Amino acid sequence: MLQPAKTKWRKQQKGRRKGNATRGNRLSFGDFGLQALDRAWITDRQIEAGRVAILRFVKRSGKLWIRIFPDKPLTKKPLETRMGKGKGTPEVWVAVVKPGRIMFELEGIPEETAREAFRLASHKLPIPTRVVVREHHYAR
Repeated sequence: MLQPAKTKWRKQQKGRRKGNATRGNRLSFGDFGLQALDRAWITDRQIEAGRVAILRFVKRSGKLWIRIFPDKPLTKKPLETRMGKGKGTPEVWVAVVKPGRIMFELEGIPEETAREAFRLASHKLPIPTRVVVREHHYAR
């Protein structure tokens, strides 16, 4: 599973997810992107499932960029544990995604193929998404 090699702190606070993405909200690498339309914590398993769905469909053509990384640990207390006794242990790693964030980018394949690949990947994600296309394929 995806997770950071090393973190400064073992546990993090939940934080707030309000507002829109101010970074990572434009296409940077590919010609097509999958953009988040809602806010969510996206787990390492969901990112991996989306990656596998895209690569299975495009087979060996094109190049894929994953623009989100799960760097936030979420803790969980064991089932049937009484309240108190401190914070639980880190169980899952998540990426904080806000509306407008580009999560995946593709290049080197036709638009219809990219749209279908992103459609398959969007079923693996817990939020509504849309496909964004670079206006001019020839100029970056």
